[in-house]
Amino acid sequence: MLVLLDTCVYLRLAKRIRPFLGLKFGHHDYVLAVLPAVENEVLKNPTLKYHNPWFTEGAFESERIAHSVRLSKQEKIDLSNIKSVFTGHMHTKLSEFMIGGRSPPGAVDCEVLGFAYLRQAIVVTDDLGLHLLAADFKLAIWHGYELLHKLFAAKIVTSDLIRDIYDAMERNQDITATWMNAKHITFKKVFGKLTKH
Repeated sequence: MLVLLDTCVYLRLAKRIRPFLGLKFGHHDYVLAVLPAVENEVLKNPTLKYHNPWFTEGAFESERIAHSVRLSKQEKIDLSNIKSVFTGHMHTKLSEFMIGGRSPPGAVDCEVLGFAYLRQAIVVTDDLGLHLLAADFKLAIWHGYELLHKLFAAKIVTSDLIRDIYDAMERNQDITATWMNAKHITFKKVFGKLTKH
């Protein structure tokens, strides 16, 4: 089963989990992939490129090319229609998508979710607005930490690697509330239970 990563999840995990894209794991034969739209989003964003200089290094670029997922001509037409449906839906519930100062999912997010709809894939994102949109259309979606936990259960990542990933996110001030909440619950075998003072 195809598992599509959004931009932020790819950037958080791909540098440290090697190999990453094309990786098969779990009882459902999950396979990790990113869409060309995700790659283009990084390449066109100077801030993302600056903070992730490894993104254009040969090994990462080669891996993305080798495991790139492409759309057929008909799928491109269908995807355009699906993205229009998503955009229209968000406009009817705009206030829900903007709770807590959030922005509604952008064009690349909608493309990833639309592709998942076409291919019955799972989307991995930490964008809560995208989780809300996926729920409204009953589409399969995981948080980044859920993917990491599944990789841990499949013995692809170690406790040390999970600690490294958390440490990097905390150092870079890139950690979300969902990742923080998961630290001592989902990963209690790694970090232990949170003790109350």
